[in-house]
Amino acid sequence: MDTLKTSSVARSSISATPFAFRLMPSMTDMAFLMPILFLFARMDGVKTLLADGDTGWHIRTGQWILSHRQVPFHDIFSFTKPGQPWYAWEWLSDVGFAWLAGHGGLATLLVFSVLVICGTFVLLFRLARRQANPVIAVVITMVAAAASSIHWLARPHLFTMLFLVLFYSAIENVRAGRERFHGIPLLALLPAATVVWTNLHGGFFVGILMLGAYAAGEVLHLLLLPTPSPDALRRARNYFLTAAACAAASLVNPYFYRLHLHTYAFLTDSFQAQHIVEYLTLSFHHPVAIFFEALLLLGTAAAIWHASRGSYTEAVLMVMWGHAALLSGRNIPLFVIIAAPFVASAVDAWLQRLPHLQMAAWARTASEKLVAILGEIGHADAIPRWHLASLAGLGLVAALLFAPTPPPGFRPEYDPQAYPARAIGFLKTTPSARIFTIDDWGDYLIYRLYPANRVFVDGRFDFYGDDFVLQYFDVMAVKSDWQQNLSRFGVDTILLPPSAPLAGVLKGSSRWRQVYDDGVALIFRQAGKPSDSSGTRLLAAGVAPSEKTR
Repeated sequence: MDTLKTSSVARSSISATPFAFRLMPSMTDMAFLMPILFLFARMDGVKTLLADGDTGWHIRTGQWILSHRQVPFHDIFSFTKPGQPWYAWEWLSDVGFAWLAGHGGLATLLVFSVLVICGTFVLLFRLARRQANPVIAVVITMVAAAASSIHWLARPHLFTMLFLVLFYSAIENVRAGRERFHGIPLLALLPAATVVWTNLHGGFFVGILMLGAYAAGEVLHLLLLPTPSPDALRRARNYFLTAAACAAASLVNPYFYRLHLHTYAFLTDSFQAQHIVEYLTLSFHHPVAIFFEALLLLGTAAAIWHASRGSYTEAVLMVMWGHAALLSGRNIPLFVIIAAPFVASAVDAWLQRLPHLQMAAWARTASEKLVAILGEIGHADAIPRWHLASLAGLGLVAALLFAPTPPPGFRPEYDPQAYPARAIGFLKTTPSARIFTIDDWGDYLIYRLYPANRVFVDGRFDFYGDDFVLQYFDVMAVKSDWQQNLSRFGVDTILLPPSAPLAGVLKGSSRWRQVYDDGVALIFRQAGKPSDSSGTRLLAAGVAPSEKTR
C-alpha cells in the first residue's frame, strides 16, 4: 500500500512539474555531454579523432564505391601490390564516410563521429540506469567513457561500440521479461541488425558472442543452482538460436564467407597482434589505465556478487571480456561498455545496504542521508526533459567545426605537426612519383594524393601480409637489404619524419638527395632524378617551402 501511495505521489508530482523544469539538463544530458567534455576539454579535440590515418582511406574507398557502383575486389591504392585481391570489409561505413565528407568535408564526418560516441554512452547510461540510481549510473558511465577514450577515432569501429550497446540493451530487456518491441520479439530483430552491423564493421561477431555468453550464463544457472528457474532452459535455447540466426545473417555481405575467413585469420594472426599498436596490451602507465583498472576491480567484485545471488551471466561476461581487454588495448572499450551496467547494479545494491551494516552512529546517519539524497535525485531525474542541453552541446561543436577560423581543438584537419600536410604541395609536382613513407603517412597520402599517386604501404597490414610488412620494417630499420627492397618496387621518392633512422642514413647517401624540409617532413629524391627547382632553392636557403608559399 505504501508503495502504491509513493508511486501515486510521484506521478502527481511529475505531472505538476513547472514547464521550466523540463528545460533543465538531466542525467541523460550529462551522459551525452561527457564525451564532448572529454574530447575538447581534456583531450586534443578533433586531433584525437584524426590521430589515425585510416579515416582518409576509408573516405577514398567509399568514393570509389559510389563512383563505380560496386565494392572493390582488388587493391586500388598501392603500387607494390596492384590488382591483388583486396576487399573493403567495412564498405557500408566507407560509403557513409564518403557521403559525409562530400557534404561539408571532414567537419561533417567529425560531427557525426562525435554524435555516435555521445549516442553510445547515453544509451549505455540508460541501460545502467535501469538497474541503478541515475547518479551511480552516470558516474560509472563516466568512468567507462574515460577508459574507452583510448580508441576514440573517426573510424568504422565506432559502429561496433554503438551496436554492442544496442544488442546489450535488447538482451537485457529480454532477460527482464520485456521481450517485445512494438509487438515484435526483440530477439527476432537482432539478426536483421546483424546484417547492418556486418557491413559496417568486422566487429559484428561481438554481438554473437554476447548472445552466447547469456546462453552460457543460463546453462550455469541450470547446472549450479539446486532449484533453477524454470525459464532458464527456454532462455538459453532462445539465446543460442538467436546467436545461430545472427551468424547466418552475417553472411549477407558482398564478400559472403570470405569476410569470416578474413576476420578469423586476422584475429588469430600473432604477427598482427605483436606489431599493431592498438592490439598490444595497454601500458598501465597510460592516462586511461586508472579508469580501466577501476572497472576491472569493480567488475570482478560485481560478478562475484551477482554469482552469489544465482546470476552467472555477469561472471561469464567478466571472464570473457576482462581477459580480452588485458590481452589487447583495442578490446578495452568493449569491456568497459559490457562491465558498466552490472557494476552500476552492484554498487547501487551495496549503497542501499550500507545503512544496515554495523557501524558508528555518525557513519550510519551519513549513509542514510546519502541514500536519501540519491533517491531524491533519482525521483527528480525521472521527470521528462526536452534535452536542450544535449542539442546545444552538439550544436556548439558543429558551429565551431564549421567556423571560418575554428579554435585549435576544432580545426577539421589532420594535425599538421603530425602529418606531412605542408609537403603535399611539393609532392603534387611529380604525380608519377613512387613514394615510400611510413604506413600511417601512407594512409594520409591516399587521402590527399589518390588517385594521382599510389602508395608503397599503408595501414592495411592484413592486406599486405606478414612477409611484405617485415620487408617494410627492414627498410625503416635500415637493414642490409633496404636499398634492394626499395629498388625492387621502383621507389624514387622517400617521405619521412626527421626522427626516422632511415632519414639520417639518406642524408649521407650518394644515391639520394634531400629536396624538401619543413620541420615535420623530409623528402628525398634519387640522385639524377628531376626535382622541383623552387623547392630546391628554398631548401638551399634554409627556408621551409610552406613559409614562402603561404
